Amino acid sequence: MLLLWGALGCWACFTQLTQGADAMAAASDYDRALFDRLPLWYRLDYAIATGTMLLGAVALLLRSRHAVALLTVSLVAVMIQFGWMFAMTDIIAVKGPYVLYFPLLILAFGALALHLAHLARRRGWIV
Repeated sequence: MLLLWGALGCWACFTQLTQGADAMAAASDYDRALFDRLPLWYRLDYAIATGTMLLGAVALLLRSRHAVALLTVSLVAVMIQFGWMFAMTDIIAVKGPYVLYFPLLILAFGALALHLAHLARRRGWIV
């Protein structure tokens, strides 16, 4: 499941970074303007967050100790990404609090994946 989640995240990142706001369903003028204003570091952080999630899932499948580090980087990158988005833009005021639901789901998956990696390390499933 984590492998699929990571692959979907990478696909979403790739399409959004290559197609811009048009990659999102029914992008509004606000969405387009917001995407155009995103700093380069934010886009890089998005790629890091999704890429390390996918690599962390692969590392778990391969029983690699690198899973913990990769999934930690992913979760931190996600927190930076959404922390900046919600603290430094007016997205909640414009779109309402429901825009928090999917980011919270993404954070939950990241935390769950990291918890699973720690559990696997403690139980000796990964070395």
